[in-house]
Amino acid sequence: MQYTQSQTGTPTQEMENLQMNLMKLYLVVKSLIEREEGQDLVEYALVVALIAFGAITGMGYLSTGLNHAFSGIASTLTANV
Repeated sequence: MQYTQSQTGTPTQEMENLQMNLMKLYLVVKSLIEREEGQDLVEYALVVALIAFGAITGMGYLSTGLNHAFSGIASTLTANV
């Protein structure tokens, strides 16, 4: 690879700038990975998903029970009217 001198400085200065920018990028990514605020959000989302799954399952059983109850009521009313 051939280095050419540009408007920003000598090849050594450009390499130092590149290293500095890579170090800054590394530190930003490292701080994002070490953050714990996002973990709380994920935990809350999992709890909400579990509650929603339980509610959907419970509604299925409840709807079956209500359907049988109203069918019984309808049969009784039809037979007595």
